[in-house]
Order: sequence, then C-alpha cells, then structure tokens
Amino acid sequence: MGIYIANEVIKLLVKSDQKVKGAKILILGITFKENCPDVRNTKVVDLILHLKDFGVDLTIYDPWANPEEVKHEYNLSTINQAPNMQFDAVVLAVAHKQFFSIDLDSWRKPSAPIYDVKGVLGDRATASL
Repeated sequence: MGIYIANEVIKLLVKSDQKVKGAKILILGITFKENCPDVRNTKVVDLILHLKDFGVDLTIYDPWANPEEVKHEYNLSTINQAPNMQFDAVVLAVAHKQFFSIDLDSWRKPSAPIYDVKGVLGDRATASL
C-alpha cells in the first residue's frame, strides 16, 4: 500500500505542475494508529521510504510520536511541534485529533495537493483512498 500511496502523491505533484525531485512534502503522522504514541509496526514507514526513492524532501510531523523512538526504530527524523513553513504537498497518514483543527492550507503552497490516506478530510483533500 505504501508504494501505491507514494505513486499517487507523485502523480498529484506532476498534475499540479510541481517538480518531484526536491519537492518538500509534509507527512502528518507516523504512529501505528491515531491518538496513540506507539510506532511499532507502523505502515507509514513504507510510504516514507517509497517517497524518498523519488528524491523528495520529507518533514514528518507527529505530535504523539517520540522522535527518539522513531529515530531508534526506523532511523527517521520526526518533529512533534507544528512546522512553520509551506510544502509542495501534504499527506495525512494518521488521523490524529490534532490534525482536524489545523488549517492545512497554511502548510501548503498554492495548488499544492493534500492526500488523505485515511479518508477523513472530506472536501479539504485533493485526493484520498
């Protein structure tokens, strides 16, 4: 599933006339499930690794995950404070309650896609599963 989602995100970047290599993508969530700090067996890592194969620049934001644990388990850097920049694409990977009250448009450049893996954003998303 990770490769499928990664390919869909890349297609959205291409359709929105954005470069792929070096594109800045925000991944929202890395935990195994929503509103839980457990990162064991998370499938979000598969998505991340496949996106990295395209040469994109990823920021992984998860207010629930412990950055040291993610680094130890997967050798990935995460942040648990909201980023203060705009991205070429936003991927909602885990449906944490904090993400529902955030203005996702503040994190994306004009015409940047929002891919909703969990299908919870409704018309706020460009695409979803």
